[in-house]
Amino acid sequence: MNGGGYALAVTVFLACAVEAVEALTIVLAAGTSRGWRSTLQGMVAALATLAVVVAVLGPAVQFVPLTVLRVVVGALLLTFGLQWLRKAVLRGSGYKALHDEAAAYEREIAAAATASTGGRGSVHDWYAFTLSFKGIFLEGLEVVFIVVTFGANQHNVPVAALGAALAVLAVALLGVAVRAPLARVPENTMKFVVGVMLTSFGIFWSSEGAGVSWPHADAALLVLVPAVAVVGIATVFLLGRIRAAALRAAEVSQ
Repeated sequence: MNGGGYALAVTVFLACAVEAVEALTIVLAAGTSRGWRSTLQGMVAALATLAVVVAVLGPAVQFVPLTVLRVVVGALLLTFGLQWLRKAVLRGSGYKALHDEAAAYEREIAAAATASTGGRGSVHDWYAFTLSFKGIFLEGLEVVFIVVTFGANQHNVPVAALGAALAVLAVALLGVAVRAPLARVPENTMKFVVGVMLTSFGIFWSSEGAGVSWPHADAALLVLVPAVAVVGIATVFLLGRIRAAALRAAEVSQ
């Protein structure tokens, strides 16, 4: 596996791990507060729906010209990556509260406790079913998008699928073991890393689609990714200094 292959596998693994942690939080909240039967029914229904999406979306992507695919996907990755990177930078510099998976779990528990009861057909608890279905389907859809687009662009769907499968499996096993949200997982750090990787791939692929020829092909990512990371870390440091100075000035004025 070359440098681009390793970068692909790591990016897909981290991005899918973040999505899996968020899905796990929703499923655990539904299962522990409302019951596991309807929750598992919703999870199975969501996975079946995702399988249909993959069966349709996967082959369809192959018919899109590679240059068009790289421009479109590169632009989307830049959008997603910069959004993740922006939030991570704001959290790292203190301008935005850190994401707390335990707090998100408690919010889901509170919402589930006050929701109405009742079922439909073979589903005993419709709220638990729909909560689990939406959590798995929406987060899973992002995983599918990551695997299909990254794999198609790099002509290496197996590596992308392997990275996603390992991420989902690792999070699922941890969730079963602790039966609690993975609050200790450094999700904010992971989001910063994923933001850097998505932004780097977005720059790389959109440029390739526009006709840019990168030196040493995929190996250029080994320089591009650290460069984006340095810019992100420097921005965190600079904004942190600005915020600290503003707080000191506010204290003096009081």
